[in-house]
Amino acid sequence: MGSQSKSDVKVVATNRKAFHDYFILEVVEAGIALSGTEIKSVREGKISLREGYAKVEDGEVWLEDVYIAPYQPGSRENPPATRRRKLLLHRDEIRRWLGKLQEKGLTLVPLRVYLKDNLAKVELALVKGKKLYDKREAIAERDANRRIEQAMRERWR
Repeated sequence: MGSQSKSDVKVVATNRKAFHDYFILEVVEAGIALSGTEIKSVREGKISLREGYAKVEDGEVWLEDVYIAPYQPGSRENPPATRRRKLLLHRDEIRRWLGKLQEKGLTLVPLRVYLKDNLAKVELALVKGKKLYDKREAIAERDANRRIEQAMRERWR
């Protein structure tokens, strides 16, 4: 342990669409197995989680459809931008999540990618899809709260 703070965390990418489209049931932190040029792109923030999801295959968790831009100085060393990437989780965690994924309508979605003590980590969530009326309800609630805040500000002026 060096003279650093408790743990240096730098958020690189957030999947805002996931918070809108899904109910987040449970969250876990996982490491990501990246190549040398990929980690350089991640450090520069050139990553998109928008279409990403994770799946369990043969006792391993894989991150699919997450876009990491090719590292410019990397040339031929760059892997494909949307290749599958292995997530690093403990075996018992994988088994527990696999059991929960058997339920209908549940899936794994990346919420955030961040650098923690210089290692790339992903915050993975077990989610259930929202119906259209759930989304409308959330938007209406947010708008109502915004109006209340504005009214309070106006009143105190």
